[in-house]
Amino acid sequence: MDPVTHGITGALLGKGYFSDRYGKAATFAAVLGAVFPDIDVVANLTGDPLAIIKYHRAITHSFVALPVFAFLLALLTRALLPWARRRFPRWSDVESPPLWVLTLIYGIGIASHILLDGMTSFGTRMWFPLSSERVAWDLLFIIDFSFTAIVLLPQVIAWVYPGTLASPPDVPKSRARALRMWLIFTASTFLIWLLTRAAGYPFRLWVALIVTVLLAALFFGPAIGGWGFRITRAVWCQVGVVVTVAYLFGCAVAHHEAILRAKVLADEKHLTVDRMAALPIPPSLLDWGDALRVPDGLYEAQFDLRDEQSPQFWYVPDSPPDPYIASAFQLPSVQLYWQFARFPSIHSFDRGSQHMVDLGENRFSDGRHRTPQPFTYRVVFDHQGNLVEEGWLTNGMLQQRMRHLVPQQRLPVPPPKANP
Repeated sequence: MDPVTHGITGALLGKGYFSDRYGKAATFAAVLGAVFPDIDVVANLTGDPLAIIKYHRAITHSFVALPVFAFLLALLTRALLPWARRRFPRWSDVESPPLWVLTLIYGIGIASHILLDGMTSFGTRMWFPLSSERVAWDLLFIIDFSFTAIVLLPQVIAWVYPGTLASPPDVPKSRARALRMWLIFTASTFLIWLLTRAAGYPFRLWVALIVTVLLAALFFGPAIGGWGFRITRAVWCQVGVVVTVAYLFGCAVAHHEAILRAKVLADEKHLTVDRMAALPIPPSLLDWGDALRVPDGLYEAQFDLRDEQSPQFWYVPDSPPDPYIASAFQLPSVQLYWQFARFPSIHSFDRGSQHMVDLGENRFSDGRHRTPQPFTYRVVFDHQGNLVEEGWLTNGMLQQRMRHLVPQQRLPVPPPKANP
């Protein structure tokens, strides 16, 4: 899950359950706790190209270490709050909650991050160091616009209609806010429609039009009879939490239905399946991709659950076993990559005076194409079987130049007797 959505989720929890009693410090702690686990990205500064596999979503994303981090963050907050009150006028009257409450809020924020990352296809090592297994429930895409909107909208609506009994509502101001937010969210909807269409993901125009109507109801409906002003921010956010949980439940139901379609294919073809999953496709919980890893390749499909016909699967074969593939799998870096990859493909081919072995991860892309996929790792040999270089073609969602682990070196890698 992206850091922005993590922070918005933390704010939803803080405003819904803690800020009315403990003020700004509670919301701050919930937000900081919700984004804190991604501090492990600093490992990328070490220069180790494999840092994203080795260190990301490990100890800071672990329930084992959660109490320690929550307590340390609470201590740090209480220590720095007097300085913040002197330095920032808006914090001059902010008091810290009791240490145990602050620790609890930080813990809830961190836990929300761990759970949301576990719901993505990337997964997270939530029991590290007791276990290095990546938990991936495959309910949400890494950047899930629908989920982000669900956790953001209650907070925006609470800002548009500030519920208070101390003073009469400022109707013209709220009306202007409602119009502004509706325009922003509507423009964002059509921008997302354009982006997903360009990326080849299914997002129908009529769905975008329905979303704009729903947004109008959410932003302008509470003004009818002034009922929106009688609801406090905490209640708006608590309703948002309920809707969020309901959405996740809907994703779980859809995931179950999607994986049943993969099982039908496995039964019909009598496949020996190493791994099987239903992977979410943005932007709707009705759009899914099935993936089945078999000993010599991969079966994949993309479909809409509203389509009653059986999905059309395509087969992505691995390159036939050869000494270069066998040699590549002797490398510690490739072994580490293979532990990370869930639905990898193997492509072995000649290019000029060199031989390439590409390992592609099909969780995030259409495996029918041989273009570099997210998290594609390449090993380069000369035709005598010597290792020339290895490194990422892409180490995330964006393509980049290959970063060499062993540039311009020729290290002999003896071919093993058995293929991996």
